[in-house]
Amino acid sequence: MAKEFLTGNEAFAHAALEAGVRVCAGYPGTPSSEVIETVAKEHASGRAEGVHVEWSTNEKAALELLAGAAYSGARTLYTCKQVGLNVASDALMSLNCVGVKGGTVLYVADDPGPISSQTEQDTRRFAAFAKVPVFDPATPEQGCQMMGVAYDLSEKYQTPVLMRPTTRVCHASTYFEVAERTQARTPEGFKRDSRWVIFPKRSYAAHKEINERLAAIADDFSESEFDVFNPVFGEGEDAQFGIIAGGISYAYAREALRLLEEEVQAGKLVWSQGAPAAPILPPQCEGGYCTMGGPAYGKAVEALPAYRVMQVGTPYPFPQKRAVRFTEGLSDVIVFEELDHVLEDEMLKTAGCAHASYRVHGKLTGEATDRGENTVDAIAAQLRAFFGVQLAEPRKVFGAETAMVAGIGEEAAQAQPPARPPLLCPGCPHRGAFYAVKSALKKPSDGIFCGDIGCYTLGNAKPLNAVDTCLCMGAGITVAQGFSVVEPGKKALSFVGDSTFFASGMTGIANAVYNQHDITVCVLDNATTAMTGSQPHPGTGVTLMGPKSEPISIEAVLRALGVKVITHANPLRLDEAREAAREAIYYDGPSAIIFESPCVKLIKPGAPVRYREEACTGCGKCVLKIGCPALSWDVEHRRPVVDASLCNGCGLCTYLCEDDALECDGNEGSAQ
Repeated sequence: MAKEFLTGNEAFAHAALEAGVRVCAGYPGTPSSEVIETVAKEHASGRAEGVHVEWSTNEKAALELLAGAAYSGARTLYTCKQVGLNVASDALMSLNCVGVKGGTVLYVADDPGPISSQTEQDTRRFAAFAKVPVFDPATPEQGCQMMGVAYDLSEKYQTPVLMRPTTRVCHASTYFEVAERTQARTPEGFKRDSRWVIFPKRSYAAHKEINERLAAIADDFSESEFDVFNPVFGEGEDAQFGIIAGGISYAYAREALRLLEEEVQAGKLVWSQGAPAAPILPPQCEGGYCTMGGPAYGKAVEALPAYRVMQVGTPYPFPQKRAVRFTEGLSDVIVFEELDHVLEDEMLKTAGCAHASYRVHGKLTGEATDRGENTVDAIAAQLRAFFGVQLAEPRKVFGAETAMVAGIGEEAAQAQPPARPPLLCPGCPHRGAFYAVKSALKKPSDGIFCGDIGCYTLGNAKPLNAVDTCLCMGAGITVAQGFSVVEPGKKALSFVGDSTFFASGMTGIANAVYNQHDITVCVLDNATTAMTGSQPHPGTGVTLMGPKSEPISIEAVLRALGVKVITHANPLRLDEAREAAREAIYYDGPSAIIFESPCVKLIKPGAPVRYREEACTGCGKCVLKIGCPALSWDVEHRRPVVDASLCNGCGLCTYLCEDDALECDGNEGSAQ
């Protein structure tokens, strides 16, 4: 074993390899991407023997590939982000009916916030929908323990198992003991059996099996070796308050309780008005609540009310029997969890089944954060209210403290920085593609611009204003077709990245050709999957197993699908790009523009653009039209300023300058 400093994602990958995983497949998506990349790194180094790893074309392709491997008895690992599971849901819903032979773990990373996703989708809901068990780790260390157990559980019950870390678990870092070499388990091999064919009769029988299996797993989670992931501390007959937490919220709750205990010791907490009754409350609290202005109100807290805490690391199927034991004697239970009120619903259900009288607090009652990420500070504040205590003195406002130290006014210290939208990188070719398409139209209002999931979604912000819609991966192509039907007087255009083209764009193009929708598909081919970390895709010819494959031609695919007008252009050569856009846009029927220029992460920067002050008229087009971070505006002198540390010499701005005040070597950008 060797000690390494790893992120949660990297540690999960090592845990899967140590569990003998044979086949790993997924589709890149923050916050999950590093799992597959770590397996690939270990394979390339020779430390992971016998493993196959790949970026599949999309999430559905990945899961179906792994299903075949699992039927043969191989241990498999599937990875994606929460919305990626939507793409694979067709396969998942049937896979649980068919079952698996080799352990199958679906690593689906949720994204509260959301930080980099379209939605705050909660995979625990998907687990209940698909009727597959799910693990919800509070820390990377616990997640690694869960990984090996998840494979055992999967094989014991022949079911896929979900692993649901959230962003902070995926990206947290600490030291781990990892195996210096791993060896994939040798699968038994495929054996013909009618169970692998999902006929209606098989599904009907499987439904009963699934329900029985879930009941057995719920018992395992309550009272077997699996209940280690549902720990309880602070048990005692005198406890009146209970705290239930899942995922990283459990770690936050533990830390928040530590803070509250420190506040008690420091004499910083007092009883608040309306404090719930507890054994340690002063006698002046009548009827369970402190009276306004009474002696108890504002009295120093000598100890927090007795409480118990339970982590729910296996939210589905819910460990109800363990929860019943936990709540015995409690009057109130508060639930902390990220995203949906899954555990809160289960606690309400448990209370009803047990005919218990405890009150459940949480998102539904407005006493816990109803969306986004939890924090230690937020949970600490919610626990103070739950316990009926408050800080004796409100915390000083950070801005006021800053003002005092810096010698500035408090108002100035409290001022918020101006809102600033996220920007495309300096030299990003997408910027040129957007501008070319808009300028090719007689007027921008003649077009409806349908975007997609990728860096280029940032085209919706000023000054580009070239993404009017964004729904889900690949949807820009088909959403555009809806516009073409109901608004034929406008040109419907879609923007799709090269990776997304292969992942989910081809069926939409087939539909456009089949039904003859008048749309123009703009393929932004930057030779990588840029937004999620620059992963390869079928158009690159690069695989994670080492050997190069033949790159799949986007043009060949378009022609095979029946698109007759296909133009090409380098989006950094604006004149060329504008002409190519005109040809495609003014064709009556499905057409395509392939904008080809590599991502700035893949190229060596060229010499920065040079500014000629004597030629500048101060029109500001170079700054106002494309929004490049390397260009700013000097208000006092009414001129652009080129930041040489950011500019990569792409030259796009030089095409906008009619006065030749900006110039670069070759006037065609470093992408060439």
